[in-house]
Order: sequence, then C-alpha cells, then structure tokens
Amino acid sequence: MPGKHPWITGTIGAVVLGLAQIFAGASEGNPTPPLSPALPTSPSPQATYRVYLPLISRSVCEPIPGASYEVFPVISPVASNVADNPDYNLLLLGYQTVNEYKGLVDYVGGSDDRAPQFRFLFGDHRIPVFLNVYKNNGWDWENHQPLPPPPGWPPVSVAGLAVHPGEVLYVPDSGYDIGGGFDAHVLYADENQITLKYTAEDSTAQGYTVYITNICVEPSLLQLYRQWNAWGRSQLPALRGGQPFGRARGTQIDVGIRDNNVFMDPRSRKDWWQR
Repeated sequence: MPGKHPWITGTIGAVVLGLAQIFAGASEGNPTPPLSPALPTSPSPQATYRVYLPLISRSVCEPIPGASYEVFPVISPVASNVADNPDYNLLLLGYQTVNEYKGLVDYVGGSDDRAPQFRFLFGDHRIPVFLNVYKNNGWDWENHQPLPPPPGWPPVSVAGLAVHPGEVLYVPDSGYDIGGGFDAHVLYADENQITLKYTAEDSTAQGYTVYITNICVEPSLLQLYRQWNAWGRSQLPALRGGQPFGRARGTQIDVGIRDNNVFMDPRSRKDWWQR
C-alpha cells in the first residue's frame, strides 16, 4: 500500500488517493507502483466548484394561444382622456381594505337573471376563495383626487379573489347583447386592468360595468383597444361571454361591479353568483 502523500489535499486529493489504493490492491500479484498524477507539490485549499444553469421562466403575461378580437361600434363615444376618469379607471379611483366577511353573502330582494356571472371568470367556473375585501374611494372632481371611501351601502364594493399566477381569465357571461353577439365592450384597458361595459354606450351611467384589476390584459387585445381609443373611440373591442381577455398577474385578482354607475357588492350570491 502506498504511503500518505502530504501534497494530496481536499476533495480532489481524496479521490486520487482512493483510486491509487484501488489500483495498488488490484496488482498485489505483480506489484507495480501506481502512476502519480502531476499535482502541485505544495498544499492548496480545497477547490470549490459552481455550476451555472440557464434560468428558464415563463412570463405570466404571455399571449393566449389562439386568441383573436374584434371591434364593434360605440354609442356616443367620449372625447376626453378616459385614463384620467375614475369611472373608467378603477386603479385611479382606488379602494381600501375593509373588515367585512370574505365570502358570498345573501341579500333579500329581486335579482337580474341576465346579470354578469363571476363564475365564468375562471375556466373551471368555480366559486373562488375570497382573500380580501375592499371599499372604493370617493372622488373629488374639482381637485381630481380620491377621497376616503363613502359611508353606507355597500359594505364591500371590490373583492380580492384567489387565482393562480398566469391563469387565463374569461369574460363573465351574461344575458346581455350589445350587438353582433357580443356581451360587452372594453371600455378601458391598460397593462394592469380591464373595464367591461355590458351596454354599447361609452359611459358607466347605464347598465353594468365590471372592473378586473391585477391582471395582464392579453397583448393583442390591449393593442387593439389602444388603437381605437386613439382613433376617437367610434368603435372599441367587443367580447363575448366566456372569451379569454387576459391572465392573472399573481395570486389575487380584484373584481368590482357597478349598476347604473352605483357600486354593488360583488359578494352577492343572488346577483353575480347565480349559476
């Protein structure tokens, strides 16, 4: 057996020494000294190795395969910059966390069986987990800035719903038709939100307006909206119930709804979660 070699150190030294011992033992009948590798004659620190692998990631905002979009005429298009209008832009208006029940609630009274149904936001038509609930801010139109949330009903006007990052989201189906078989116009869109209007007027004053934030609007849909918005809004993208419009950015999307410009409670089972 070969003796100890003071110049063999660290992990590499241990491996070489082990191989030398194996070769020496295998040749006991014909003792031939094992070959010694050309190693440094002075001790060196144990080598440390790092392997760098490429990071492969998939953007949650990637296009939706097969998605395509059309435009449809708008009634009374507005001339103002809608991005600066809190009726169109929910993130401009803003909303605050409230200490209310996180789940569906039951109200008495009638309901509209043609109202948008939030189950259809999701491909599996589930009732999602309610992670957070919010109340919308008020608005100071004179100074163009938000005010504290207004008192009174509804106690909740925006719901934070659990999703998977990158999950495809779909237009809440309804019994309404703005023409051409479309359920809703895209009244406003940017990189983080979409506003859907279930009548053909370019206004939130009549009918249902649905807001969905914390999303990636499908890139081709966002481009189409921006084109027609810049061209005067005579037509805007129009979507059918169940049509994909974007993806979830993270683990929560925020959803609000107005009826004739009045915020409603998105938790109401009899209104938005009927089927």
